[in-house]
Amino acid sequence: MSTIEVLSPGLLTTVQDLGREGFGSMGVSPSGAADPIALRIGNRLVGNSEGAAGLEMTLLGGAFQFHRPCVGALTGSDFGATLDGETVLAWASFEAKPGQTLRLGPTRSGARCYLCVQGGIVAKQFLGSGSTHLLSGLGGHEGRSLRKGDVLKIGRLPEGEKKETGRKAGSTGTTRHPRKVPVTALKQFAPREVLRVTPGPQSNWFPRAAQKALYESAYLVSEETNRMGLRLEGPNIPGGAHGEMISEGVSLGAIQIAAGGLPIILFVEQQTTGGYAKIANVVAADLSSLGQLRPRDEIRFELVSFATARKLLIEQEKLLACPDLIV
Repeated sequence: MSTIEVLSPGLLTTVQDLGREGFGSMGVSPSGAADPIALRIGNRLVGNSEGAAGLEMTLLGGAFQFHRPCVGALTGSDFGATLDGETVLAWASFEAKPGQTLRLGPTRSGARCYLCVQGGIVAKQFLGSGSTHLLSGLGGHEGRSLRKGDVLKIGRLPEGEKKETGRKAGSTGTTRHPRKVPVTALKQFAPREVLRVTPGPQSNWFPRAAQKALYESAYLVSEETNRMGLRLEGPNIPGGAHGEMISEGVSLGAIQIAAGGLPIILFVEQQTTGGYAKIANVVAADLSSLGQLRPRDEIRFELVSFATARKLLIEQEKLLACPDLIV
C-alpha cells in the first residue's frame, strides 16, 4: 500500500470526506469538507468517487512526501504549490514520483486547499465517515489535525474505477494524461461574496428594521472563526428575544443572533442544538463559499425564497454532473 509522509502539517490540516449526515439527533454534527465542491471535483480529477477522503488545509499548507508513484490533484484556494520546486497548477491532476515532495505555502486567495490522491486517504470510519471531527477527537487520522512525521495510507481503486481513469488493471501507473477543469467551468463555482439566504425559523421575531440592517449591511468575518462557526463583525441586529426560547435543533448554515446582537453562521462542526434565534439560513448552493471565507473577508446577505434556494441547488448539481466539467 502506498503512503504519504507529512514533513510539515501547515496551520491546520485534517483528513476530510463529505461528512456524516443524519446524526444531529445524536448530538453529532456532520463535519466533512468545509468546501465540499472542491473536494468532489478534486476526487473526480484523480478518478475517485466524489466522497473519498482527502486532505483539507487551512490558510497555510504543508509539505508531503510521496513514497510511491501517485496521481494527485489540488483544488480550492491557491496555496502556491510546488512539486520538487516545479509549480503545480490547481484544479488539475498531477503525477508524483517516489521521493518527490509537494510543498504548499500561505493562501493566495480563499481559506482552504484540498489535496486528493488516487485511491483516497485511508481513514478510520466513525458513523460511516472518515472525516475528522476535531471536537470529539474521532475519525480521520487519530481524530486530530496532522503532525510532522505522520504517515498516511493511500487506498486502492476498484478495478472498474481504474479502467475509467485510463489505468491498466492492477498497475500502479498514472492516468494517460493530466485532467483539468476548464476556466469557464471554474467561474461557475467561484466563492461568492454575497451569500444567498432563506428566512430562518425565528425570522419573524425580528422587527423589520433589524432584518433590513442584516440585508443592507456588510459584515467582516471575525478572527474567532473556525469549523464550528463564523462569527461576524458589523452592525448589531436588535430583537430576537434573546434567552427566551427553548434550545432546539440547528442546521448547517443557520445564522444565529447571539445576545450581543452579532450574527454567527453555524458551520460543519456546529453544536447540534442552540437557544439563540435564527434570523436566516445560508442556502445549500452557497455552503462551499462559507468554507473559503478568511478572517477579515467582507460578506453581504441576499434574501431569496425557498423555491429559489432549491432551484439554485439543482442547477449547481447539474453543473457538477456535466461531462465537460473535467477534460
